[in-house]
Amino acid sequence: MKRTIGILLLIVMWPLAVSRAHLLAPNEEGVSMGHWYTIVRDVDAAKKFWTLMGGTPMKVDGMDVIKFPGLFVFLSKGGPSGGTVGSVVNHTGFHVPNGAELVAKLKAAGVKTDPNAGTRLPDFNGSSWGYVYSPDDLKVEILDSSRSTAAIGTSTIPAASPLTESIATDHIHFFVPESSVAAAQAWYAQMFGAKMFFDFVPRPAEPVAAGSLPGVELKFSKFSDTVAPTKGRALDHIGFEVKNLETFCKKLEANGVKLDQPYSQTRHKSYASAELTDPWGTSIVLTEGLNKL
Repeated sequence: MKRTIGILLLIVMWPLAVSRAHLLAPNEEGVSMGHWYTIVRDVDAAKKFWTLMGGTPMKVDGMDVIKFPGLFVFLSKGGPSGGTVGSVVNHTGFHVPNGAELVAKLKAAGVKTDPNAGTRLPDFNGSSWGYVYSPDDLKVEILDSSRSTAAIGTSTIPAASPLTESIATDHIHFFVPESSVAAAQAWYAQMFGAKMFFDFVPRPAEPVAAGSLPGVELKFSKFSDTVAPTKGRALDHIGFEVKNLETFCKKLEANGVKLDQPYSQTRHKSYASAELTDPWGTSIVLTEGLNKL
């Protein structure tokens, strides 16, 4: 009898276990958020940081990876040339139900934070709890799940939070020249089907050009200084999971995109991939198969 009950519980719980492991369902173009590929000096220190953030350690093809709902963070041992600040991807963001509690836990563990992290930032309409940093200076913003558009939002006003667990990806924030803001927003819409909108949540008087993909909001802000490409930095590249990747790559090439690495089913053991760089220096890896891990 006990064995029967155990089997029944396993059957009931199995869909929940699978849903946590999978990435979000793709948009009409077959695209969703997939992964961030980071270069870290100390794998154990990086694992501790991302685990404190709420991630779960795992292995993918022998590499250390931290799994979040809707995202995999790959940890590659090496010497990053710098953090995210100063690169085209200035920072990333997560949304959580209690930012003050999370930041307090991180501070207690010795994690580097901005001085005002853990208190609501008034300039951001109360949606931001400030910034924390990985051991390799990957800058992460902590957003309030009740006040943020929460990455999945397709509205220009605060949406009801879709958060079903303790943390979820919110955004990737690109810093580009002022003359490139509209072009960058349009490029991600054309190439990946990102739904363009203007995010009024940070500062209603200064809406941010943005694009929404399942699992992430892409934000584009003007920046007067020169920024470096992401290649070799703490956040080396971002990754999108793509349905029917080989066909998608042919479509990109037809639209004038030159792939840095062509479509391949053998470059990685567990998933297919292709690589490109956006016009502003963001390295991007497209994958097919991460959603099955």
